[in-house]
Amino acid sequence: MITIDTPGLARALHALPDNPRVVVSGNHVIPWDLVEVVDRTLERYTLHALNGPAGLPDRDGVTLETSFVGPGQRRSPRLRYVPSRLSLVPMLFRRTLPPDAVLLHCAPPRDGVLSLGLEVNVLPAAHEMVRERGGIVVALINDQMPYTYGDALIPVEQVDYAVHTSSPLAAAGAAAPLGQDALEIGRRVAERVPEGATLQMGIGAVPDAALAALTGHHGLRIWTEMFSDGVLTLDRAGALDDGHPLTTSFLFGSQELYDWVDGNRRVTMLRTERANDPALIARQRMMTSINTALEVDLFAQANASRIDARIHSGTGGQTDFIVGALHSPGGQAMIALRSWHPKADVSTIVPLLDEPVTSVQQSAVVTEHGTALIWGHSEQDQAAGLIESCAHPRVRDELWEEAHHLGLA
Repeated sequence: MITIDTPGLARALHALPDNPRVVVSGNHVIPWDLVEVVDRTLERYTLHALNGPAGLPDRDGVTLETSFVGPGQRRSPRLRYVPSRLSLVPMLFRRTLPPDAVLLHCAPPRDGVLSLGLEVNVLPAAHEMVRERGGIVVALINDQMPYTYGDALIPVEQVDYAVHTSSPLAAAGAAAPLGQDALEIGRRVAERVPEGATLQMGIGAVPDAALAALTGHHGLRIWTEMFSDGVLTLDRAGALDDGHPLTTSFLFGSQELYDWVDGNRRVTMLRTERANDPALIARQRMMTSINTALEVDLFAQANASRIDARIHSGTGGQTDFIVGALHSPGGQAMIALRSWHPKADVSTIVPLLDEPVTSVQQSAVVTEHGTALIWGHSEQDQAAGLIESCAHPRVRDELWEEAHHLGLA
């Protein structure tokens, strides 16, 4: 590993082929210093980042490539969305999206080993593939990045160039108070979670409410693609299994969370093809997957990725975890959402999706009004449960009418 400054990095980038594919740490740990050099140096390139935040270069000559769209990519005319389950994204680097350079955001080395810190995700696969191809690996080494373990570890000799910085990490601000609907959904979700279950859930008001309602549980385990401060809350409440690792692939939360995970060997960071492998998920004790959606139709099909036919996010890991959880002994998969979308002012329980399906065949759908049991029930019973237990009362008559037209009643 050779330490260089940004002009030195610019010179190294000139060795790349025309219009190279540059894979970067995504989500909330973009190595901004490195991305800025790339954008100043290369006239044309493809920037591959999962859930790219606002501020990514978006100009002629730049292709914003991803399998999970973030705020900095959404609605861009230069977006190249590549649909894929998250567990299969690492395979894309080997088959159809070979990288020419990988830009990592790392914690300083300990005993000659760097750490990817808050985000492992698809980066190990990209790192391995670019080394096979003779490309460039650059690490932004930030002394404010927490040091994590598992698949986060990269020996310094597997990095070509290092640029040093000391920059604060993006952190979640103070959470807004949870609304009554979210609290009720959280309570209903928690009622379905058995003692000693293994949890997967994302970030947002509904998952936060569910975690808050689980503080009275005991022996809970974590196997998820990401977690935030809610897991720290569970730990402090004594709700977690102290003897079992907290398994995740990336993190986002408060500075307090980052301080807690720094050097914490209880936290095991896994590469995506392991964390999201349905077969490994299925081996977890009473695997309980809790996800949300934009809308669910009367066939229990969930749309969690598109609005008005435009890609809003992506398939992500929802399908990976639903399949894995349903194969786990005692496992279950829930979709939890509000019955009414406050901004669009529409029901989230609809007769039939207009958008492509993200997932289907969950164990149950939960709203603030109740719970509809899905898997193992006839399509007529599924539809009836969604209408009577989950839908907002003001649209139930309309949904029953549509159910008759669809042969569900």
